[in-house]
Amino acid sequence: MDGLQLSQSCELSLPCCATRGSLSSAKVPQVSGVRVQLEMQALWQQFDQLGTEMIVTKAGRRMFPTFQVQISGMDPAAEYVLLMDFIPVDNKRYRYAFHSSSWLVAGRADVVAPSRMHFHPDSPACGAQWMKQTVSFDTLKLTNNLLDDNGHMILNSMHRYQPRFHVVYVDPSPNSHLNAYRNFCSFSFSETRFMAVTAYQNHRITQLKIASNPFAKGFRTTDPQDRVGNSGLLAVWCPPEGRAEPLSAKHREQRRKGSDSSDRPQGHAVLMEEQCRLFHPCKDSVELHTDRKNEENILSTASFLPVSSYWDCPGSSQEGTSLL
Repeated sequence: MDGLQLSQSCELSLPCCATRGSLSSAKVPQVSGVRVQLEMQALWQQFDQLGTEMIVTKAGRRMFPTFQVQISGMDPAAEYVLLMDFIPVDNKRYRYAFHSSSWLVAGRADVVAPSRMHFHPDSPACGAQWMKQTVSFDTLKLTNNLLDDNGHMILNSMHRYQPRFHVVYVDPSPNSHLNAYRNFCSFSFSETRFMAVTAYQNHRITQLKIASNPFAKGFRTTDPQDRVGNSGLLAVWCPPEGRAEPLSAKHREQRRKGSDSSDRPQGHAVLMEEQCRLFHPCKDSVELHTDRKNEENILSTASFLPVSSYWDCPGSSQEGTSLL
């Protein structure tokens, strides 16, 4: 079966997939014994308790946590294709209520985005290869661009989604596509559900992503003076040329130099708001508020910095959008 036939058979059969590996007795032996274990399950559960959010952008954004699984029960000699898709959890659109720190229904869902499937780049491969190591979908990206031509997964912002993982046996027999429904099994994990957003709404999600993402270590700070109020959130310095970056020791030293206020760099909040224009008006963004204290601008304890927003700053690196 060539790639086109395989893709078509997947699209025809996968919508009626099973959940959590509850397999039909009609499945072929090559998939009936397949079992899947979600990696980093404890971390996924932490996010799920807070209400997981995933950033979607026009250019596409990688997921964090990354969807990774361990597979067992495959036929070592048989070939398999692994793929993922995303389905809406319900037919509702949501909004985040900051006063209650919760998601509220805002109306009926938008028109469903075009359905796509993401094939693991190593597909097809024999069962022995899939089972010998963790399978990671780290190249998968989420977008809200309905006209995307890069193969990214198209999602609607402010809607909830359930990722699904599919294992498809590549049947070499003639006319195998006629019985394609017997050649696959599907798995979903409730803790991987998430809200698609263009900017993080819950500041605790932002904190947890910074704390747990190894590629976000540059955004962490241990200096109490660089934290937002008492909440321990990230403070970010934005130089005049418009490139946002975390506060470094150099910037902190400059800020503390001398007692003359004229020798001090401009307050971080003012730099972010006026020089970088980070917080553009949009329905999913959070307004920046500042308070005056000891002649310095600091972020108020009631506000937070949605890290995803400052990547929209002119001159920022597109690659940086995949950090969180």
